[in-house]
Amino acid sequence: MITFINLLLCLSTTGLFAQQAPKNEFTLSGKIAGTEISSLEIHLFNTESRLVKTEFPNQQGEFHFDAVAKGAYYIKVRRGQADLYNSEVIQVTQQDIPLPEIRINEQRLETVVINRSRPYIERHDGKLILNVESSLQNTGGSALEVLEKAPGVTVDGNNNIILRGKSNILVQIDGKNSALTGEELASYLRGLPASAIDKIELITNPSAKYDAAGTAIINIKLKKGTNKGTNGSFSTAVGAARYLKNNNSFNINHRNDKLNVFANYDFAYRKTYNELMLDRRFYKDGHLEKTFIQDNFFKFSSRNHNGKIGFDYNLTDKNLVGAAVSFTSNVFKPLGDSKTTLMGPDQQAINHTATLSQTVNTTKNISANLNHKYLMDTLGSELSTDFDFIRYTSASNQSFDTRTSDNNGGPIGIPYILKGKTDGDLNIFALKSDWIKILPRSLKLEIGFKTSYVKSDNDIKFYDHSTSPAVPDSNKSNHYIYQEYIHAAYGNVSKKWDKLKTVLGLRIENTNVTGTQLTTDQINKRKYTQLFPSVVFSYDFTADHNLEVNLSRRINRPNYQQLNPFKYYINATTYRVGNPDLNAQTSQNYELTYSFKGKYIATLSYSKISDNITTVIKPILENGENITVQTEENLKSAAYYSLNLILPLKPTNWWDINNNANFYYGSYTGNVSGTQINNIGNFTLDINSIHTLKLGKNFVAELAASYKATEVYAFVRISPYWNLNIGLQKKFKEKNSLKLALTDAFNSNNRKGLTAYNNYEESFKSRREPRILTLSYSYNFGSSKSGQSRKTGAAEDLRQRAE
Repeated sequence: MITFINLLLCLSTTGLFAQQAPKNEFTLSGKIAGTEISSLEIHLFNTESRLVKTEFPNQQGEFHFDAVAKGAYYIKVRRGQADLYNSEVIQVTQQDIPLPEIRINEQRLETVVINRSRPYIERHDGKLILNVESSLQNTGGSALEVLEKAPGVTVDGNNNIILRGKSNILVQIDGKNSALTGEELASYLRGLPASAIDKIELITNPSAKYDAAGTAIINIKLKKGTNKGTNGSFSTAVGAARYLKNNNSFNINHRNDKLNVFANYDFAYRKTYNELMLDRRFYKDGHLEKTFIQDNFFKFSSRNHNGKIGFDYNLTDKNLVGAAVSFTSNVFKPLGDSKTTLMGPDQQAINHTATLSQTVNTTKNISANLNHKYLMDTLGSELSTDFDFIRYTSASNQSFDTRTSDNNGGPIGIPYILKGKTDGDLNIFALKSDWIKILPRSLKLEIGFKTSYVKSDNDIKFYDHSTSPAVPDSNKSNHYIYQEYIHAAYGNVSKKWDKLKTVLGLRIENTNVTGTQLTTDQINKRKYTQLFPSVVFSYDFTADHNLEVNLSRRINRPNYQQLNPFKYYINATTYRVGNPDLNAQTSQNYELTYSFKGKYIATLSYSKISDNITTVIKPILENGENITVQTEENLKSAAYYSLNLILPLKPTNWWDINNNANFYYGSYTGNVSGTQINNIGNFTLDINSIHTLKLGKNFVAELAASYKATEVYAFVRISPYWNLNIGLQKKFKEKNSLKLALTDAFNSNNRKGLTAYNNYEESFKSRREPRILTLSYSYNFGSSKSGQSRKTGAAEDLRQRAE
């Protein structure tokens, strides 16, 4: 693979000087009529709503944008705080473009802003982009609920996020990895209001410029003001079902020619529940030995605070500096009521066990970023540097009261009372620098390096309170320290011809990790250096037809929680434990994407994974008792074949439909709990269809439906499920809007399935809180003169992999 890339590099570089440089910059020109010309501003945006240029018309209303690169754009005409005109998307391909005359009638506009609505689903530069506010189904929801509804994304019963059948996804917040995983990450995303999110990027095959971690990347981009002057927004939402929920979000931004200061704060209170029915059957030599019938009811409440403050400052025309500090505080309180009936091989009840559990998890995070950018020329050449420090602390207090009785309700033995306390501390330091050089003849070079250090310290102590005084339980207690150094460097070269664009990249990463269990003096070390090439070819057959080929190699290192061997108890017969012997998984990824008019998109992909990290639920014997354990293990290999289709439709001028369908096949090979599987998997699909209806008088209605077919994931078979969400929105002028949404209208978003090994079977049914009715109000204030924002952050491969 590396030799192939080197050959391509040589061929593309040789071709630079064998051709005359084609014209690759064009002019957009037009004229405005029907209104007073003075004080008009004309803004050119790309399709990601980033401001490209601003111009002013002459006395005749004429304007033009020079040196416009190939791409897709739209034009906005603005006077003061009012948007007077928004164009459709303009494709700039192979010639200067004279625009039709723009006629504006302001007699009835007053201060009403005509907003250009972004489609819910877009694709740009190899990314599938979800514009969160463009879908009413996200009203009043959380970031986790937005992800659960996203096309191709599922969240399983263990809170693992899966994209198009692939697990071990890298989740980022504003380009930086979340330092939480599993339940901790889910808890954070539950507390992050959807109203705080601008867009979500699904990057299924990242280039060498990105960190090599993760089978794919989900980047959640939060809102940040880009308008000049002082502006901001406020939103609040109240949801009602069995329990109340409340989300609140506030952000403010001040920008002038030199300085941009921004701040935001989000608060969310959520209370919900989950019912889980389990039928666990243990076998010996092919014969049923015993059965556990479990009825679990879990009630969750969380209070989540998120905030950020920062600034960007132009020292000179070429030097920009910035700094930001953010914090998170989350208190998550799950309460559990588990009832278990033990049955013998004759399926007659032997005894009954009830466990009441109470847990208080407190997580706090503070992170700081310093950044600098040097603009080397007007072509886009630049040198940028970021330093990040991130600190997470966590504390968990767990209490379990377990009582066993006979069939007549009489007590058996004394109550077993177990209490535990966990203290966790995680520190991340990261430094990176990127150099971009724009050369003649549409050649672009990118070179960068990154170095990071991570230390995680987790101490858990359990005590048996069944007798007085309490007795330390050394079998359940543990103290684990994890240290990691990663050093990386990369290089990308890209070249544009008239119709063809190529990007060739290579990344090298050196990893050195040490995991130490202080209670047992066990030390696990890993040290390795690997190469990660990437290749992208993009060809425009015509202005409407594009074909893209994307190849890459990636790695997924076990996160800190997956390696941490301490036990997190769910009830008397179930706990979660990490696996310090996990190996990193690697994958080869191939994608072929065809797009028509930038809207109709088909992506064919294939991935081959070695040492696939898989979440498993398996039986073990502990002190002579049957226990069920959730953990991670390496399967020998996995393979994914996928076809993803995006098909937007517009049957009428008041009816828009966004359709997304993902067809895929996953195949798994490996051995867990004495059970060997070879190329086990199935063909499955998931479909999303969002219907937006413009009802007039600034009313918009939405109907969002999804369906997920049966899926076989290694040892687990998940049954099909579907979901329907309904929304209604009323806009009041340009400043505010009111939204009403009903999620899971038919109580159909329930999960059930079967886990099967040679000596164990577990069937499960999970039901979440349905029919949540949410009322949301949002208000925008301040200036509407556009500016630009920039992306910062060095910890892009670290936040996902925490304790």
